[in-house]
Amino acid sequence: MTFVQRLGAAAGSIEGRLAELLAECGPDKGSRLAAAMRHALLGGGKRFRPFLVIESAALFGVEASAARDAAAAFECVHCYSLAHDDLPCMDNDDVRRGLPTVHKAFDEWTAILAGDALLTLAFEIVARPETHADPDVRATLAQVLAHAAGARGMVLGQMLDLEAEKRGEPQQWTVAHVRRLQALKTGALIAASCEAGAVLAKATADERAALRCYGDLLGLAFQIADDLLDAEGDPAAMGKAAGKDSAAGKATLVSLIGVAEARAQLAETVRRAEGELQRFGDKARTLVEAAAFAASRAH
Repeated sequence: MTFVQRLGAAAGSIEGRLAELLAECGPDKGSRLAAAMRHALLGGGKRFRPFLVIESAALFGVEASAARDAAAAFECVHCYSLAHDDLPCMDNDDVRRGLPTVHKAFDEWTAILAGDALLTLAFEIVARPETHADPDVRATLAQVLAHAAGARGMVLGQMLDLEAEKRGEPQQWTVAHVRRLQALKTGALIAASCEAGAVLAKATADERAALRCYGDLLGLAFQIADDLLDAEGDPAAMGKAAGKDSAAGKATLVSLIGVAEARAQLAETVRRAEGELQRFGDKARTLVEAAAFAASRAH
């Protein structure tokens, strides 16, 4: 099975489990809130973050079925963040995954509440005994997820992004500022997804740290590729608008260092990410391919 086929198979499995969990733990079927949550959560996508949870756990012999609920929780957080980030008061996007964004398909207040519900659903899933029999593991998963999603992770990254766009702070962008913003807004949940697999497996602190570092680098590669796509990509192929960062006057690594240097840094970031996996040997082959896949999105 190729990497793309493996990713697709995992996405199908996660999609099914997300639908089941929404039916078990979500609002009444047929309600407006349920419909908006389904639109946000089940609208397709590569399911890259839950895939990373499953594959990181597989390094330690954890079956995919045993990692699937934790993986679903991480995807709920990702989809909540998209529903909120797409709002007019934030990134103001009308298309996501080739479909209208939640606020366009419904309205702004419904999109906000659907996002809120998906965020809290994630932690309900993590807390369930079905996710892991050991309550200490469930508590650690919740801590890892909360750290990635909250005021020292994704929320802070979005805040920095909006401060720059709407308040002009800082007045002069630097590569360091852009890297920090992107590491928080995009990279934090990717890194946490990689670490979560080790948590599920009760891996050693060193193994957790290696996967966390791999995830940090993977998140950086993912974002550089996103910047290149925004600058050069085809909106029809991407399933969302291209050129928005430039139109909004946002600084990206591409705008600061140019396309050629961004591609060079992307290749170096992938090389470093692969290096963090050497301790795991051939068992990490799929995660090595995941880093190459993240970079290939820019081509």
